[in-house]
Amino acid sequence: MTQISRRTFTLSALAGMSVTAACGNGIGSPGSAVIDNRVEATVSYLYNTYPNTRDLADKSVGQLIMPLITEAGFGFGGGYGRGALRVNGVTVDYYSATKGSFGLQIGAQQFAHVLFFMTDDALQRFRRSSGWAAGADVEYVINDQADNLRAETTTSTSPVVAVIFGQAGLMVGATLEGVKYTRIIP
Repeated sequence: MTQISRRTFTLSALAGMSVTAACGNGIGSPGSAVIDNRVEATVSYLYNTYPNTRDLADKSVGQLIMPLITEAGFGFGGGYGRGALRVNGVTVDYYSATKGSFGLQIGAQQFAHVLFFMTDDALQRFRRSSGWAAGADVEYVINDQADNLRAETTTSTSPVVAVIFGQAGLMVGATLEGVKYTRIIP
């Protein structure tokens, strides 16, 4: 029986997770057309699955739609995805989302998310920054039941509302803590 050292196991696991993290998230895609198609499909899925998010979109001044974020970790972790910023239903910029982490973690997951900018000031701060990180001014919409997202859209005073959905994988939880958004040219 062959014995595998911890170092070999760890390096193999990290290499496998790096490959997993690159699968299906737009890395190496031919550009904006692929991102736009994924964004359109994501928005359609969001509105059909969680109809209350239409009201949230109607009240917002812009939305950053990230169709697919892939995260993987084994002690050290990371995540990546690409998406589009839409204002009045029109794509105005493209963004990447990157995340790095360290700690007690193992596994991989994928999810989609949309940031709804509820004020002009929040949207302008996001667009002017060279790299914006989700912080304390983000309010999360939570998934109460399989097909129901709960958000106090009429009383929310948060400048940015985040909706995370479509989670799949073997990591526990999906948050936007530590995610940095950077404008890209696809």
